[in-house]
Order: sequence, then structure tokens, then C-alpha cells
Amino acid sequence: MEFPRQARTSSSNTHFCTQLANNILLKTAAENGSNAVVSPFSFHLILSLIAVGSKGRTLEQLFQCLGSKSLEEVNSLASQMIDLASPTDEKNGSSAAAGDPDLSFVNAAWVAENLKLKPSFHEIVEGLYHAVAKEVDFANKAEEVVAEVNAWAETSTRGLIKNLLTTEALKSLNERTALILANALYFKGTWARFFDSSRTKTRAFHLSNGHTVHVPFMTNLGFERYHYRSFDGFKILKLPYKSTRPTRKFAMYFFLPDARDGLKSLLEMFKANPEYFDGRFDLVEGKVSDFWIPRFRFEFEFEASEAMIEMGLDLPFDRMKAELTEMVLYANGLLFVKKVFHKCFIEVNEEGTEAAACTAVIIEQQSQSCPIASFVADHPFMFMIKEEISGVVFFVGSVLNPLLN
Repeated sequence: MEFPRQARTSSSNTHFCTQLANNILLKTAAENGSNAVVSPFSFHLILSLIAVGSKGRTLEQLFQCLGSKSLEEVNSLASQMIDLASPTDEKNGSSAAAGDPDLSFVNAAWVAENLKLKPSFHEIVEGLYHAVAKEVDFANKAEEVVAEVNAWAETSTRGLIKNLLTTEALKSLNERTALILANALYFKGTWARFFDSSRTKTRAFHLSNGHTVHVPFMTNLGFERYHYRSFDGFKILKLPYKSTRPTRKFAMYFFLPDARDGLKSLLEMFKANPEYFDGRFDLVEGKVSDFWIPRFRFEFEFEASEAMIEMGLDLPFDRMKAELTEMVLYANGLLFVKKVFHKCFIEVNEEGTEAAACTAVIIEQQSQSCPIASFVADHPFMFMIKEEISGVVFFVGSVLNPLLN
């Protein structure tokens, strides 16, 4: 398989987050053989917010991952992305027309009650990201905080994302937790041309391990016209969603390897060419005689810190080197990212697609307080008796067994 050279069409640079998503898909397919769905959009915006609260080498590393050279660039792109996912046309204040994709994107922040956001960070959180920062008690009411975050995620995704923060997240919350930053993305689009549900038929789906399962496949009349192209080792087909707005059009692309066990190779090629998703596929509209796509519905979740560190974004997670100094005032210790939780849902059927994603970041303070002293002489020890002023030692000895006379 080889990717053709192509012109880049996107003005944004989300290569790191696209690469992160691809690595997760590759790992999931190779190790678990399970479905996976990830939102590079959600990851890009959570990393953008972390960048706003960073400085020094940590900020420089985030610039590299976000494809930006300054916080102005980071915030400008974040603003464009948030507008793109806005449910209304903010330029003229009108709501999306009936049948247009239903989109929403929201952010939220929970802050330890003993901390205050820095004014500059607070301004970005509320102004650009439209998030309200709420004070909470991580130390004594961790279960209540988790329940509140989960309820927010479920409401923000129309009930699709439940239990964003699991037991693992609950165990991560303690008196040193400083912040939880989160976002939620919701998408629902109807196909520009519905599938005829009466033609849906159960067919064989061949797994990469050679086994076969039978699932419902969607189709339309034979020789329908689609945007399609065959490349070396794989094919691409595009299905557009209904849209009345010329400035915002969405479509779903299907990448089908020629070989039944070719998905891993295709993902490995995407890993080597992360910019491919920003390019122009140059698909050609033509008749497709045999066209079947399975219905599917699933959710996927993972903790992303290890994957990010493996890709080179390590400084925000390093409790000794992270420079997340621009988020809060009067922290007892340096801040660092402890965990990054991500969860997605997707359903594709005859009418269209419904999908949602949430990302939550737990930020903790490095412990700066002295540990509680302990001295338990329950094993052999030495002693000394001395006069303090003169420094004369009167006795010195050792105890191996207190019961010995």
C-alpha cells in the first residue's frame, strides 16, 4: 500500500491528536481485536486548554504537538474549532436549519475549593472555552465530584456518554487534586440520501482472524452514484450528511483495505502519514454496482496518558518537570497532569450517524509537605548519652535484644 501525494486542504494542524487516535486504533486492533473510536477534536481542545495554563519547556512541547508557535495561534485555532461545533451560526445568530447536523461542544472545570484560578487562565476558560469553573471538595467529597462530572458528561452528550470517570478516576482524586478539565462533543447527522431500510440484509462479515459473523448490512438501489476511489491496497468511499449551509458540510469516509486482514497494515500506513487526513482525497463521483455497509453501534473508552507519553508529550505528566504554572494561584506544589480519560460512542444506521465524545483531565499538585515523622525502634539500634554543652559522650551502645540482661 502507498498513499498518493495530495494537496493539503486543512488550515489546522491536528496531526498529533490524529496520530494519537490512529495509535489507539492500531493498538486496539492488534492487541484486543475490538472496535475503537476516538475524537482528535476533543483531544486537541483539551491540550489547547492545558497549553494556556503552561509555560517554559512544557508549553514549547505542547506547541509542537498542537502545531502552533504561540498561545495566540493556539487560542485562534481553538476558537475556530469551537465555532465549527457550535449549534448556531454565531455570525448571524441563526439556528441550524432543520435537517442540518446537530452539533454541540461544551467545556467545564472543577477546581479545588482551597485554590483560585489565575485571572488570565480564568478569562480564557470562561471567555474562549465558555466553561464555568466550579469549586469542589476533592479531598472529602470525591465520590460526589465524580458523580457530578459524570452527570454533566451524560447531559452534555444527550445521554450517550455515561460514567466518563470510573473507579480508576475516583482512586486518583485526593487532597492534592487541583483541577478537573473536561469537554463534551455531540454530533448527529442524517445522510444526504437515506438508506432504504427494507433492503437491509444480514450478510457475512469476515473477521481478521479468519472467523465469520453475520450482521445487518445497509444498501441502496444498484448502481447508485457515490464519491469513491480505489488506491493501492485500499478504497475510499464518502457518504455526505444533509446540510443547507455551504460553510459547514460534514461527511463520513470509509477506508476499506483490499485484503480481509489488511486493516493493521492500513493503520500502520496512517501512522507513518498522519497528514493524510488533512489532504484532498480527489474522489470521483461514479456508479457503484455492489455497495454494502454494516450497521454498527458501540462505545470505547481508555486512559490516554501512557499513549501521549509514548508519543513524546511527557512533560505535562512529569511531576518534577511539568510547568502548569498559569492555572491556579497559591498552589502548595507544582501542578502536573495525572490522568486523561476519554470515552466515545458512535451509531451508524440507515438514517445517519450519532456520535459523542468526552475527555476529562485530572490535574494534581505535587506534594510539598513534609511526611509525618515515624520512629519505631522495633529492630536493633544504637544509642548514646552525651553532655550537650561540652559535647562529652558519656555512654554509647547498641541494643540487639531488649530482653537480654
